[in-house]
Amino acid sequence: MRKITLSNGKVIEVECLSCALTSGLVEPDGGVIIETEHFHAHQDVAYPIKGLIIVAAKRHIKCLDELTEDESLDYINVLTRIRKAQREALGIDYVYYFYNEDTSHHFHTWMVPRYEWMYKFGRSVESVRPVLLHARNEMNDKENIQEVIEAIHTLTKKLNQKF
Repeated sequence: MRKITLSNGKVIEVECLSCALTSGLVEPDGGVIIETEHFHAHQDVAYPIKGLIIVAAKRHIKCLDELTEDESLDYINVLTRIRKAQREALGIDYVYYFYNEDTSHHFHTWMVPRYEWMYKFGRSVESVRPVLLHARNEMNDKENIQEVIEAIHTLTKKLNQKF
């Protein structure tokens, strides 16, 4: 079991956070943004940044090359739909995508939006960790959390619209 600190300060013990989230054992603040047969997308539970989305495989795998053909197609479709909703509903112009295979969780991709306030930390991959820590330590107030929850509802509504 691992202890994980959520953005609200609550500490949970789980073997795999991704499994706990995709199975519903841990409910992300604001709920699930989109769920398909193979993937589960939710606001990152550790960092309170509007539109910071985690797309997690439901199947407990570690690497991109372990995805089946159906999962691969679903994956790119989910990423594309979320990215379009981030741009249209939240006005997010740029996103950094991260996925690492040596994670303690299973296969997931971070969709980290880039906001103007983040550029004081730099404009490269090295800036992401300081941005995340700043959000957790300095933006964990009621007002920002409410904005994050509203963004979750906005994205969910946009993703559920018929084309």
